[in-house]
Amino acid sequence: MRLFADKLTDKVLQGKNITLDEAEILMGIKEQKDLVHLLNCANIIRDEFKGNTINFCSIINAKSGKCSEDCIFCSQSSHYNADIKSYPLIGKEKIIKKAQTAASLGINRFSIVVSGRALENKKEWDNICEAIKIISSTGIIKTCASLGTLTREAAKDLKKAGLTRYHHNLETAESYFSTICTTHSFSERANTVIAAHGEGLEVCSGGLMGLGETPEHRIKLAFALRDLAVDSIPINILNPIPKTPLEKAPPVHPMEILKIIAVYRFVNPKKGIRLCGGRQKNLRSVQSLIFLAGANGVMTGDYLTTPGCDIKDDLQMIKDLMLTPVGDE
Repeated sequence: MRLFADKLTDKVLQGKNITLDEAEILMGIKEQKDLVHLLNCANIIRDEFKGNTINFCSIINAKSGKCSEDCIFCSQSSHYNADIKSYPLIGKEKIIKKAQTAASLGINRFSIVVSGRALENKKEWDNICEAIKIISSTGIIKTCASLGTLTREAAKDLKKAGLTRYHHNLETAESYFSTICTTHSFSERANTVIAAHGEGLEVCSGGLMGLGETPEHRIKLAFALRDLAVDSIPINILNPIPKTPLEKAPPVHPMEILKIIAVYRFVNPKKGIRLCGGRQKNLRSVQSLIFLAGANGVMTGDYLTTPGCDIKDDLQMIKDLMLTPVGDE
């Protein structure tokens, strides 16, 4: 198996794509010694294409709860009764201040996130665009937004305001998507990625592991992201929230998470791969190994409805690994 991983590493370093069958073999690795070797191979690929710099992003939950969609993992869905804070869109002043704070801590990308299928209220839309315009004009931090389903016209507005990247996760493989959400489709999510790209925005799109999906589903998602040529791939690990349908979902083993990162690096060697939600809860004491498994970025600070890692701790982790903050994808 180690010889096979070495062969695929050489293939990737030569600029060639691995096949679905080859990725399935990598995802099927079970022995600890083979897994460690796989991580090393992914690290070599990361270093070749992304260097030794690690980038940071943070978010602001600018509008929380009361979402019409029924995603079975989400505490913000109005279909469930999770104990979270719900509130309308906050003012642009708070958004701008949070961006300034993030920049002062060494974070190089800041994302404005709102709940809901799409941001359709004109006043709210104008508020977001104005915040993006002001933040972008300072040049202190790169901007990202996660505002739900996007049309080409809306993407054009965001680009004009100064947005550089749009975030919209595919979440899981198309063949599994209807299991986790029935109120919208996989193709709707893919079309948003296409719309954002079509107006010149970079795209951040990834998935959530631990939804009951199979290894095959995880691989198919990796290839879907490759086919859509997304720029940055966030990997999230389920943090089960009480009163949601997945509140008792079994955790993903830490070594399995590291293997997923490594395989995603093989499939998408030149793209940004970052660990986001659920990393500290699921990876625990092996968090630092995500970079040696091929990741080149992390989301730091709090997540949407759960606490995250302190930026100072994350920076120290990077330095302890002899890596350099802060790079960019």
